[in-house]
Amino acid sequence: MFQGNWKCSGCGATITELPFEPRSTEGLKCRDCHQKGRGSSAPARPTGDRKMFEGDWACSGCGAKITQLPFEPRDTSNLKCIDCFKSSR
Repeated sequence: MFQGNWKCSGCGATITELPFEPRSTEGLKCRDCHQKGRGSSAPARPTGDRKMFEGDWACSGCGAKITQLPFEPRDTSNLKCIDCFKSSR
């Protein structure tokens, strides 16, 4: 965290800590103004359990069966199991 004495460009509140070192003071926003600007009052990180999608897919790398994914795939031609996904990174 970077310590400083900046002003929020939205509401004029004092900002004393940022997770990055700003290049300029233009456009800096406090946490509240930043959340309002995102158009959502939801927290930045999801809370609770992640929704899982059930299916009968095959890994495009090794052919292993995939039965659950944290997203609903639009295209199944390049799905990878967790092991193939990790090794491709």
